[in-house]
Amino acid sequence: MPGEPTTPDPVELTRRLYETADRGDYDAMMRLVRPDAVWDLSEAGIGTFEGAAAIRRLVEDWQGSYEDYKVDVEEIRDLGNGVTRAVSLQTGRPAGSTGEVQIRFASIQVCEDGLIARMKNYNDIDETRTAAERLAESRE
Repeated sequence: MPGEPTTPDPVELTRRLYETADRGDYDAMMRLVRPDAVWDLSEAGIGTFEGAAAIRRLVEDWQGSYEDYKVDVEEIRDLGNGVTRAVSLQTGRPAGSTGEVQIRFASIQVCEDGLIARMKNYNDIDETRTAAERLAESRE
């Protein structure tokens, strides 16, 4: 429509990233990620994934190891300069198990040219706030 931005704002882009991943729509998710995107999960001991194809494999494998998988995004903040911080709660039942797992985490997303360019997850919510604020300031 005329007058609507063609590039989503960083909060909307981050929200759509989580929504598409949560419903398992990996094709839609990949349309939101730059081909050279990087997702750093090193704090969780998982590693760093470079490129949209590697990120897709990671998400498919991770979610595929759960039954009743769900991510609820509790908040998304725009910190300026293309940086967002999201706090989420992931729940799921590992395949073949009767127990449920919950993981509350925060992440930083860097948006460039209307796409997610970089992401980093943190276990410590407060540490994420500080890191996201510093990153946003450094991109001015």
